[in-house]
Amino acid sequence: MSNLGEYQRAGVDYSILDEVKKAAVRRAAATSGLLAGHDATEVAGSRGSTAYVLNVGGLTLATVTEGLGTKSVIAEEYLAVTGESRFADVAIDGVAAIVNDVISVGANPIVITAYFATGDAAWYSDERKSLALLEGWQRACEESGAVWGGGESPALPGMLTGAGIELAGSALAIVPDGREPVFGDRVEPGDRIVVLPSSGLHTNGSSLARRIAGNLPDGLRTKLPSGRELGAALLDPSVLYPAFVRGLLASPVRPHFLNPITGHGLLKMMRPATEVRYRLDRLPEVPEVLGFLVEQAGMSDAEAYATLNMGIGYVVVVPADDADRTVEIARETGYDAFVAGEVEAGPRSVSVPSLGIEYLSDEFKTT
Repeated sequence: MSNLGEYQRAGVDYSILDEVKKAAVRRAAATSGLLAGHDATEVAGSRGSTAYVLNVGGLTLATVTEGLGTKSVIAEEYLAVTGESRFADVAIDGVAAIVNDVISVGANPIVITAYFATGDAAWYSDERKSLALLEGWQRACEESGAVWGGGESPALPGMLTGAGIELAGSALAIVPDGREPVFGDRVEPGDRIVVLPSSGLHTNGSSLARRIAGNLPDGLRTKLPSGRELGAALLDPSVLYPAFVRGLLASPVRPHFLNPITGHGLLKMMRPATEVRYRLDRLPEVPEVLGFLVEQAGMSDAEAYATLNMGIGYVVVVPADDADRTVEIARETGYDAFVAGEVEAGPRSVSVPSLGIEYLSDEFKTT
């Protein structure tokens, strides 16, 4: 069993958040019948997946809304102490939070919208932040192959405090002709697990990182063993995976499961309800900044891999015969990848034998 106490002390208690999420899914499902009035139908299995999927007008569409969380606060604090703006990178993180979810139902993003909320519109007067943010958001949309369709930028004094900005948005994506949405229900023993590494913190764990930095004498300017500053490493932008999934969907490979590793870490592999064991025999190198956070927080391996991505940015489960081709597609589209493990018969769980980790289904419930 994992102990997420350190993350809860940082203000992120998944035991509370997940209960509300499950209640929201039930409430949302109760509205599904309204689609009939639009000659549309909900695709069974999309509730609780990374994106909502529906059929309308002969198309299969997916949609998702996501937010970045508190990573923009790190960028604000790093700018204040160094004079270096990393808001273009934070914008990439914001888009990554959105598109890395919507692609995981086997859909290619076509439209991305933005939601930038501040406590004071004066935030935009500092062009080191505002113009960099816009440049990064545009670049991330282009890299994702999607048009930036617009958005909203409210100023919310009294609701948002301080001088920061909240980044969120949504995406509309399309499942290619001849493809079915991917929900993980076809995962079976013998399938292989392919891993694409992360670049660092990605879009999850910022509250924990801020807590740790706040307790260090040099804060975000603390030097890591490599000599890099903690703040700089925390702000390395997330990897955008749409180009990989686009290549995968254009190939003969039929993925059984796709998922970014963000909040909940490896527990996210148990998103499908399928009763199988995911065994990981090979892990990517842990990014230096994540190893530092784990050490400072005093986390066990089990807690770390159930909280942070620990170098695992994206997972793909494919039939055994497709594993090598999946790795090739990743490399052809500009990503590192390797076959990391296998799906076995057994109770719903995730196993990392080399670390003595075994996560059971009762640690991650989606309904």
